[in-house]
Amino acid sequence: MSLNQNSNTNLINTITKLLWGPSLPPQLLISTVRSTWSTAWQLMMSQLAPSDPTGSYTRPTSQFRLYSNPKLKVSPKDLHLYVGLPCPWAHRTLIVRALKGLEDSVPVSIASPGIDGSWEFRFFSDPDKDKLVPSLDKANGCKTLREVYKLRRGGYSGRSTVPMLWDMEKKEVLCNESYDIIEFFNSGLNEIAGNPELDLSPPALKDDIRKWNDIIYPNVNNGVYRCGFAQSQEAYDKAAEGLFRTLEMLEDHLGGSRYLCGDVLTLADVCLFTTLIRFDVVYNVLFKCTKKKLIEFTNLHGYLRDIYQIPKVAETCNMGQIMEGYYKILFPLNPGGINPIMPSGCEDEVLSKPHNRDSLSLETKVVQHSVS
Repeated sequence: MSLNQNSNTNLINTITKLLWGPSLPPQLLISTVRSTWSTAWQLMMSQLAPSDPTGSYTRPTSQFRLYSNPKLKVSPKDLHLYVGLPCPWAHRTLIVRALKGLEDSVPVSIASPGIDGSWEFRFFSDPDKDKLVPSLDKANGCKTLREVYKLRRGGYSGRSTVPMLWDMEKKEVLCNESYDIIEFFNSGLNEIAGNPELDLSPPALKDDIRKWNDIIYPNVNNGVYRCGFAQSQEAYDKAAEGLFRTLEMLEDHLGGSRYLCGDVLTLADVCLFTTLIRFDVVYNVLFKCTKKKLIEFTNLHGYLRDIYQIPKVAETCNMGQIMEGYYKILFPLNPGGINPIMPSGCEDEVLSKPHNRDSLSLETKVVQHSVS
Protein backbone atom coordinates (compact mmCIF):
# COMPACT_ATOMS: atom_id res chain seq x y z
CA MET A 1 0.00 0.00 0.00
CA SER A 2 1.34 3.42 -0.94
CA LEU A 3 1.90 6.29 1.49
CA ASN A 4 -1.14 8.12 0.10
CA GLN A 5 -3.32 5.04 0.58
CA ASN A 6 -2.12 4.76 4.20
CA SER A 7 -2.91 8.41 4.79
CA ASN A 8 -6.40 8.07 3.30
CA THR A 9 -7.13 4.98 5.41
CA ASN A 10 -5.94 6.72 8.60
CA LEU A 11 -8.09 9.75 7.80
CA ILE A 12 -11.19 7.59 7.28
CA ASN A 13 -10.53 5.72 10.53
CA THR A 14 -10.09 9.00 12.45
CA ILE A 15 -13.34 10.47 11.10
CA THR A 16 -15.21 7.24 11.84
CA LYS A 17 -14.02 7.19 15.46
CA LEU A 18 -14.95 10.86 15.96
CA LEU A 19 -18.47 10.28 14.65
CA TRP A 20 -19.31 6.86 16.05
CA GLY A 21 -16.60 5.91 18.50
CA PRO A 22 -14.52 2.73 18.26
CA SER A 23 -16.85 1.06 15.77
CA LEU A 24 -19.64 1.93 13.40
CA PRO A 25 -22.93 0.51 14.74
CA PRO A 26 -23.66 -2.65 12.69
CA GLN A 27 -27.27 -1.66 12.02
CA LEU A 28 -26.25 1.73 10.63
CA LEU A 29 -23.42 0.23 8.59
CA ILE A 30 -25.72 -2.36 7.04
CA SER A 31 -28.54 0.06 6.28
CA THR A 32 -26.12 2.63 4.80
CA VAL A 33 -24.39 0.09 2.57
CA ARG A 34 -27.70 -1.51 1.56
CA SER A 35 -29.19 1.83 0.52
CA THR A 36 -26.07 2.91 -1.37
CA TRP A 37 -25.62 -0.43 -3.09
CA SER A 38 -29.30 -0.68 -4.06
CA THR A 39 -29.17 2.69 -5.77
CA ALA A 40 -25.91 1.89 -7.55
CA TRP A 41 -27.16 -1.58 -8.55
CA GLN A 42 -30.34 -0.20 -10.11
CA LEU A 43 -28.30 2.34 -12.07
CA MET A 44 -25.88 -0.31 -13.35
CA MET A 45 -28.65 -2.76 -14.21
CA SER A 46 -30.51 -0.09 -16.20
CA GLN A 47 -27.43 0.12 -18.43
CA LEU A 48 -26.57 -3.59 -18.47
CA ALA A 49 -30.09 -4.96 -18.79
CA PRO A 50 -32.90 -2.53 -19.64
CA SER A 51 -36.24 -3.51 -18.14
CA ASP A 52 -39.94 -2.78 -18.54
CA PRO A 53 -42.03 -1.14 -15.77
CA THR A 54 -42.47 -4.51 -14.01
CA GLY A 55 -38.70 -5.01 -13.71
CA SER A 56 -38.62 -7.68 -16.44
CA TYR A 57 -35.54 -7.71 -18.67
CA THR A 58 -36.22 -6.46 -22.19
CA ARG A 59 -33.58 -7.55 -24.70
CA PRO A 60 -32.66 -4.82 -27.23
CA THR A 61 -33.26 -5.73 -30.86
CA SER A 62 -30.41 -6.28 -33.30
CA GLN A 63 -29.77 -3.23 -35.45
CA PHE A 64 -28.20 -4.92 -38.48
CA ARG A 65 -30.32 -7.60 -40.17
CA LEU A 66 -29.00 -9.62 -43.08
CA TYR A 67 -32.30 -9.88 -44.94
CA SER A 68 -33.70 -6.41 -44.25
CA ASN A 69 -32.07 -4.96 -47.38
CA PRO A 70 -33.04 -6.91 -50.52
CA LYS A 71 -30.47 -4.96 -52.56
CA LEU A 72 -27.60 -6.03 -50.33
CA LYS A 73 -24.94 -7.93 -52.27
CA VAL A 74 -22.78 -10.27 -50.22
CA SER A 75 -19.51 -11.58 -51.58
CA PRO A 76 -18.51 -14.83 -49.80
CA LYS A 77 -14.81 -14.06 -50.20
CA ASP A 78 -15.14 -10.83 -48.17
CA LEU A 79 -16.79 -12.26 -45.05
CA HIS A 80 -15.31 -12.11 -41.56
CA LEU A 81 -17.02 -13.27 -38.37
CA TYR A 82 -16.59 -11.59 -34.99
CA VAL A 83 -17.56 -13.57 -31.87
CA GLY A 84 -16.99 -13.84 -28.13
CA LEU A 85 -16.70 -17.26 -26.49
CA PRO A 86 -18.89 -16.55 -23.41
CA CYS A 87 -21.83 -15.43 -25.58
CA PRO A 88 -24.42 -18.13 -26.39
CA TRP A 89 -25.68 -16.17 -29.41
CA ALA A 90 -22.18 -16.01 -30.90
CA HIS A 91 -21.67 -19.69 -30.03
CA ARG A 92 -24.52 -20.58 -32.40
CA THR A 93 -22.58 -19.14 -35.33
CA LEU A 94 -19.37 -20.96 -34.40
CA ILE A 95 -21.17 -24.31 -34.30
CA VAL A 96 -22.94 -23.89 -37.65
CA ARG A 97 -19.72 -22.54 -39.20
CA ALA A 98 -17.90 -25.66 -38.01
CA LEU A 99 -20.59 -28.18 -38.99
CA LYS A 100 -20.91 -26.68 -42.48
CA GLY A 101 -17.14 -26.72 -42.97
CA LEU A 102 -16.75 -22.95 -43.32
CA GLU A 103 -13.72 -22.53 -41.07
CA ASP A 104 -11.34 -21.73 -43.95
CA SER A 105 -13.86 -19.74 -45.99
CA VAL A 106 -15.17 -17.51 -43.18
CA PRO A 107 -12.28 -16.49 -40.90
CA VAL A 108 -13.08 -15.51 -37.33
CA SER A 109 -11.76 -13.04 -34.77
CA ILE A 110 -12.57 -13.92 -31.17
CA ALA A 111 -13.03 -11.02 -28.75
CA SER A 112 -12.93 -11.31 -24.97
CA PRO A 113 -14.88 -9.19 -22.47
CA GLY A 114 -12.94 -6.31 -20.98
CA ILE A 115 -13.20 -5.13 -17.40
CA ASP A 116 -15.88 -2.61 -18.43
CA GLY A 117 -17.92 -5.30 -20.17
CA SER A 118 -17.06 -4.21 -23.72
CA TRP A 119 -15.47 -6.62 -26.20
CA GLU A 120 -11.74 -6.28 -26.77
CA PHE A 121 -9.06 -8.18 -28.69
CA ARG A 122 -5.94 -9.60 -27.10
CA PHE A 123 -3.64 -12.51 -27.67
CA PHE A 124 -4.52 -15.38 -25.41
CA SER A 125 -2.40 -18.44 -24.74
CA ASP A 126 -4.52 -21.38 -23.60
CA PRO A 127 -2.98 -24.71 -22.58
CA ASP A 128 -6.06 -26.47 -23.97
CA LYS A 129 -5.09 -26.65 -27.64
CA ASP A 130 -8.34 -28.37 -28.60
CA LYS A 131 -10.55 -25.35 -27.82
CA LEU A 132 -11.06 -22.00 -29.50
CA VAL A 133 -9.47 -19.11 -27.59
CA PRO A 134 -9.61 -15.30 -27.76
CA SER A 135 -7.51 -13.69 -30.47
CA LEU A 136 -6.41 -10.43 -31.98
CA ASP A 137 -8.57 -8.71 -34.60
CA LYS A 138 -7.49 -10.53 -37.75
CA ALA A 139 -9.52 -8.41 -40.17
CA ASN A 140 -9.00 -4.80 -39.10
CA GLY A 141 -6.33 -4.83 -36.40
CA CYS A 142 -8.59 -2.98 -33.97
CA LYS A 143 -8.19 -3.13 -30.19
CA THR A 144 -11.92 -3.27 -29.44
CA LEU A 145 -15.07 -4.39 -31.23
CA ARG A 146 -16.47 -0.88 -30.83
CA GLU A 147 -13.62 0.37 -33.03
CA VAL A 148 -14.58 -2.17 -35.71
CA TYR A 149 -18.22 -1.02 -35.69
CA LYS A 150 -17.07 2.59 -36.03
CA LEU A 151 -15.17 1.74 -39.23
CA ARG A 152 -18.44 1.38 -41.15
CA ARG A 153 -19.52 4.24 -43.41
CA GLY A 154 -21.16 6.94 -41.33
CA GLY A 155 -19.65 5.57 -38.14
CA TYR A 156 -21.64 3.98 -35.33
CA SER A 157 -22.54 4.85 -31.73
CA GLY A 158 -24.89 2.00 -30.74
CA ARG A 159 -24.34 -1.31 -28.94
CA SER A 160 -21.31 -3.22 -30.24
CA THR A 161 -22.46 -6.81 -29.91
CA VAL A 162 -21.40 -10.27 -31.02
CA PRO A 163 -21.87 -12.16 -33.21
CA MET A 164 -21.19 -9.75 -36.02
CA LEU A 165 -20.67 -10.56 -39.69
CA TRP A 166 -18.38 -8.07 -41.38
CA ASP A 167 -17.77 -7.25 -45.06
CA MET A 168 -14.02 -6.68 -45.38
CA GLU A 169 -14.22 -5.10 -48.84
CA LYS A 170 -17.05 -2.65 -48.11
CA LYS A 171 -15.97 -2.04 -44.49
CA GLU A 172 -19.55 -2.62 -43.44
CA VAL A 173 -21.50 -4.46 -40.74
CA LEU A 174 -23.57 -7.01 -42.63
CA CYS A 175 -25.41 -8.46 -39.65
CA ASN A 176 -25.37 -8.72 -35.86
CA GLU A 177 -28.44 -10.95 -35.46
CA SER A 178 -27.36 -14.49 -34.62
CA TYR A 179 -30.28 -16.32 -36.22
CA ASP A 180 -29.85 -14.49 -39.54
CA ILE A 181 -26.18 -15.50 -39.54
CA ILE A 182 -26.77 -19.20 -38.82
CA GLU A 183 -29.47 -19.39 -41.50
CA PHE A 184 -27.04 -17.75 -43.93
CA PHE A 185 -24.22 -20.11 -42.99
CA ASN A 186 -26.55 -23.09 -43.33
CA SER A 187 -27.91 -22.39 -46.81
CA GLY A 188 -26.31 -19.27 -48.28
CA LEU A 189 -22.68 -20.36 -48.60
CA ASN A 190 -22.89 -23.90 -49.94
CA GLU A 191 -20.64 -23.01 -52.89
CA ILE A 192 -17.73 -22.47 -50.47
CA ALA A 193 -18.74 -24.85 -47.66
CA GLY A 194 -16.74 -27.99 -46.96
CA ASN A 195 -19.94 -29.82 -45.98
CA PRO A 196 -22.59 -28.41 -48.37
CA GLU A 197 -24.84 -31.48 -48.17
CA LEU A 198 -25.64 -30.83 -44.51
CA ASP A 199 -28.93 -28.96 -44.15
CA LEU A 200 -29.83 -27.88 -40.61
CA SER A 201 -33.10 -26.37 -41.79
CA PRO A 202 -34.60 -28.77 -44.37
CA PRO A 203 -37.80 -27.51 -46.03
CA ALA A 204 -39.92 -30.32 -44.56
CA LEU A 205 -38.96 -29.29 -41.01
CA LYS A 206 -39.05 -25.49 -41.27
CA ASP A 207 -42.45 -25.23 -39.57
CA ASP A 208 -41.31 -27.52 -36.75
CA ILE A 209 -38.09 -25.55 -36.31
CA ARG A 210 -40.02 -22.28 -36.15
CA LYS A 211 -42.48 -23.66 -33.59
CA TRP A 212 -39.67 -24.94 -31.37
CA ASN A 213 -37.82 -21.62 -31.62
CA ASP A 214 -41.01 -19.78 -30.66
CA ILE A 215 -41.11 -21.86 -27.46
CA ILE A 216 -37.41 -22.04 -26.61
CA TYR A 217 -36.30 -18.47 -27.30
CA PRO A 218 -38.59 -16.62 -24.84
CA ASN A 219 -38.62 -19.28 -22.14
CA VAL A 220 -35.11 -20.77 -22.24
CA ASN A 221 -32.62 -18.80 -24.40
CA ASN A 222 -33.86 -15.45 -23.14
CA GLY A 223 -35.56 -16.98 -20.10
CA VAL A 224 -32.29 -17.49 -18.22
CA TYR A 225 -31.45 -13.82 -18.78
CA ARG A 226 -34.91 -12.79 -17.64
CA CYS A 227 -34.14 -14.65 -14.40
CA GLY A 228 -30.64 -13.26 -13.95
CA PHE A 229 -31.44 -9.69 -14.95
CA ALA A 230 -34.84 -9.43 -13.24
CA GLN A 231 -35.16 -6.23 -11.24
CA SER A 232 -38.20 -7.23 -9.20
CA GLN A 233 -39.34 -10.38 -7.40
CA GLU A 234 -42.43 -10.52 -9.61
CA ALA A 235 -40.34 -10.44 -12.79
CA TYR A 236 -37.99 -13.14 -11.48
CA ASP A 237 -40.79 -15.46 -10.35
CA LYS A 238 -42.51 -15.22 -13.72
CA ALA A 239 -39.29 -15.89 -15.64
CA ALA A 240 -38.23 -18.81 -13.44
CA GLU A 241 -41.65 -20.43 -13.67
CA GLY A 242 -41.63 -20.22 -17.48
CA LEU A 243 -38.06 -21.48 -17.71
CA PHE A 244 -38.51 -24.63 -15.64
CA ARG A 245 -41.95 -25.38 -17.03
CA THR A 246 -40.40 -25.39 -20.49
CA LEU A 247 -37.40 -27.48 -19.40
CA GLU A 248 -39.76 -30.09 -17.97
CA MET A 249 -41.67 -30.14 -21.26
CA LEU A 250 -38.43 -30.55 -23.21
CA GLU A 251 -37.31 -33.32 -20.85
CA ASP A 252 -40.52 -35.19 -21.57
CA HIS A 253 -40.30 -34.66 -25.33
CA LEU A 254 -36.67 -35.74 -25.55
CA GLY A 255 -37.50 -38.97 -23.77
CA GLY A 256 -38.92 -40.20 -27.06
CA SER A 257 -37.11 -38.11 -29.68
CA ARG A 258 -33.37 -37.94 -30.26
CA TYR A 259 -33.50 -34.29 -31.33
CA LEU A 260 -36.22 -31.67 -31.21
CA CYS A 261 -37.51 -32.47 -34.70
CA GLY A 262 -36.99 -36.24 -34.60
CA ASP A 263 -33.80 -37.87 -35.82
CA VAL A 264 -32.34 -34.82 -37.61
CA LEU A 265 -30.17 -32.18 -35.96
CA THR A 266 -31.56 -28.73 -36.83
CA LEU A 267 -30.93 -25.06 -36.12
CA ALA A 268 -33.44 -25.35 -33.27
CA ASP A 269 -31.14 -27.86 -31.55
CA VAL A 270 -28.13 -25.60 -32.02
CA CYS A 271 -30.01 -22.71 -30.41
CA LEU A 272 -31.08 -24.82 -27.43
CA PHE A 273 -27.65 -26.41 -26.99
CA THR A 274 -25.76 -23.13 -26.50
CA THR A 275 -28.00 -22.27 -23.55
CA LEU A 276 -27.91 -25.76 -22.06
CA ILE A 277 -24.10 -25.99 -22.16
CA ARG A 278 -23.96 -22.85 -19.97
CA PHE A 279 -26.77 -23.83 -17.62
CA ASP A 280 -25.02 -25.56 -14.72
CA VAL A 281 -21.76 -23.67 -15.08
CA VAL A 282 -23.31 -20.18 -15.14
CA TYR A 283 -27.09 -19.79 -15.20
CA ASN A 284 -27.93 -22.14 -12.32
CA VAL A 285 -25.72 -20.17 -9.93
CA LEU A 286 -25.14 -16.65 -11.22
CA PHE A 287 -28.56 -16.16 -12.84
CA LYS A 288 -30.51 -17.79 -9.98
CA CYS A 289 -31.91 -20.60 -12.17
CA THR A 290 -31.74 -22.78 -9.09
CA LYS A 291 -34.81 -25.01 -9.07
CA LYS A 292 -32.92 -27.86 -10.74
CA LYS A 293 -29.52 -28.36 -12.34
CA LEU A 294 -29.45 -29.51 -15.93
CA ILE A 295 -27.62 -32.69 -14.89
CA GLU A 296 -30.77 -33.60 -12.91
CA PHE A 297 -32.72 -33.78 -16.19
CA THR A 298 -31.81 -37.23 -17.51
CA ASN A 299 -32.96 -36.73 -21.10
CA LEU A 300 -31.82 -33.13 -21.44
CA HIS A 301 -28.35 -33.93 -20.15
CA GLY A 302 -28.09 -36.93 -22.47
CA TYR A 303 -29.23 -34.71 -25.35
CA LEU A 304 -26.55 -32.16 -24.35
CA ARG A 305 -23.86 -34.85 -24.41
CA ASP A 306 -25.12 -36.15 -27.75
CA ILE A 307 -24.66 -32.78 -29.46
CA TYR A 308 -21.40 -32.04 -27.60
CA GLN A 309 -19.93 -35.24 -29.03
CA ILE A 310 -20.76 -34.37 -32.65
CA PRO A 311 -17.38 -33.81 -34.36
CA LYS A 312 -16.18 -30.18 -34.16
CA VAL A 313 -18.77 -29.07 -31.56
CA ALA A 314 -16.69 -29.64 -28.41
CA GLU A 315 -13.86 -27.42 -29.62
CA THR A 316 -16.29 -24.47 -29.74
CA CYS A 317 -17.09 -24.97 -26.02
CA ASN A 318 -14.35 -23.34 -23.96
CA MET A 319 -15.87 -23.72 -20.49
CA GLY A 320 -13.10 -21.76 -18.77
CA GLN A 321 -13.64 -18.76 -21.03
CA ILE A 322 -17.40 -19.05 -20.57
CA MET A 323 -17.10 -18.92 -16.79
CA GLU A 324 -14.62 -16.06 -16.80
CA GLY A 325 -16.77 -14.06 -19.20
CA TYR A 326 -19.70 -14.15 -16.78
CA TYR A 327 -18.30 -14.32 -13.24
CA LYS A 328 -15.41 -11.89 -13.80
CA ILE A 329 -17.28 -9.34 -15.89
CA LEU A 330 -20.91 -9.12 -14.74
CA PHE A 331 -20.07 -6.91 -11.76
CA PRO A 332 -23.69 -6.15 -10.74
CA LEU A 333 -24.36 -9.90 -10.36
CA ASN A 334 -21.00 -10.86 -8.85
CA PRO A 335 -19.33 -7.80 -7.25
CA GLY A 336 -16.46 -9.81 -5.78
CA GLY A 337 -15.46 -11.16 -9.18
CA ILE A 338 -14.77 -14.58 -7.66
CA ASN A 339 -14.77 -17.34 -10.26
CA PRO A 340 -16.20 -20.54 -8.71
CA ILE A 341 -14.95 -24.06 -9.28
CA MET A 342 -16.39 -25.65 -12.40
CA PRO A 343 -19.19 -28.13 -11.60
CA SER A 344 -18.04 -31.69 -12.20
CA GLY A 345 -20.95 -32.31 -14.57
CA CYS A 346 -19.61 -29.64 -16.93
CA GLU A 347 -16.15 -31.14 -17.37
CA ASP A 348 -15.15 -32.68 -20.68
CA GLU A 349 -14.85 -36.14 -19.14
CA VAL A 350 -18.50 -36.10 -18.11
CA LEU A 351 -19.77 -34.47 -21.29
CA SER A 352 -17.95 -37.16 -23.27
CA LYS A 353 -19.63 -40.08 -21.51
CA PRO A 354 -21.90 -42.32 -23.64
CA HIS A 355 -25.34 -40.84 -24.19
CA ASN A 356 -27.07 -43.84 -25.84
CA ARG A 357 -29.53 -41.53 -27.55
CA ASP A 358 -28.89 -43.14 -30.91
CA SER A 359 -30.90 -46.09 -29.58
CA LEU A 360 -34.13 -44.06 -29.70
CA SER A 361 -36.72 -45.19 -32.21
CA LEU A 362 -36.31 -43.93 -35.76
CA GLU A 363 -40.06 -43.83 -36.29
CA THR A 364 -41.70 -40.49 -37.01
CA LYS A 365 -43.28 -39.01 -33.92
CA VAL A 366 -46.00 -36.45 -33.44
CA VAL A 367 -44.60 -33.32 -31.80
CA GLN A 368 -46.80 -31.30 -29.47
CA HIS A 369 -45.71 -27.66 -29.73
CA SER A 370 -47.34 -26.17 -26.68
CA VAL A 371 -46.40 -25.28 -23.17
CA SER A 372 -49.28 -25.81 -20.78
